[in-house]
Amino acid sequence: MSTERVNPPDLSPPTGFSHAVVATGSRVVFLAGQTALDADGKVTGATLPEQFERALANLLAALTAAGGTPADLARVTVYATDVAAYRTQAGELGRVWRRLAGRDYPAMAVVEVVRLWDEEAMVELDGFAVLP
Repeated sequence: MSTERVNPPDLSPPTGFSHAVVATGSRVVFLAGQTALDADGKVTGATLPEQFERALANLLAALTAAGGTPADLARVTVYATDVAAYRTQAGELGRVWRRLAGRDYPAMAVVEVVRLWDEEAMVELDGFAVLP
């Protein structure tokens, strides 16, 4: 697989995401939305960064099980129940991302939602990856 991150100079410089990702490979993995659920199906973490870390770890666990790595992520959508809080804590969330997934950022979007399936959940991540 080859992946090219495209960030045109006439767009605002991306921070923690890529404007476009061109991926070529033979397999596409669609990743279901992941929240901060533990193995018993309970939401863990009292803060947004704690929940973000668990949700991202869950997303990456599904990707790893499918044979992929964080560098294979082409697109991730973040659903947050409070975008203002997400923006306020973006630095910390970015550090969590880099620690777990590295700096090969996928194309991303953050969308505010009224609530998620599990009422205690503050954030959910889904996406897709292109594998060799």
